[in-house]
Amino acid sequence: MLFNQLESYRSEILDVVDTVSEEDAEKIPAGFNNNIHWNLGHIYLDQYLWIQAVTRESADVAEEFKSWFGYGTSPASFTEETPTVSELKELLKTQPARIKDSYGARLEEEFAPTEMGMHTIEQVLTRTIFHEACICRQSLIFHTH
Repeated sequence: MLFNQLESYRSEILDVVDTVSEEDAEKIPAGFNNNIHWNLGHIYLDQYLWIQAVTRESADVAEEFKSWFGYGTSPASFTEETPTVSELKELLKTQPARIKDSYGARLEEEFAPTEMGMHTIEQVLTRTIFHEACICRQSLIFHTH
């Protein structure tokens, strides 16, 4: 069920982003700190960072993603190497299957709790799915205003 939810929300956000031009994905609306481009990279990075936080194992994401899409960053942090919106969409499409393959059999494995009290991969995915849904809502707001 958890992976069905992840795939469902991921599909929804990718559907929304498919209706947004590359130019619009770079705009930062008034009252917001980031754009759709940044939010896509943040979604991708966030799941790996939280899995890494709970498992204490290296994450399946390039270290540079933290400087582009990590907490406290913004599109001002982008470089020529920053993945494009199109590249991020491809990464996001395949990420749920990669996470399921890597961690699906370990969902309830117990680890030391994170600062947010999460101590299983299942808890991490529940949190990141919620986070992704919030970002999906923001992306809809970006696109309609």
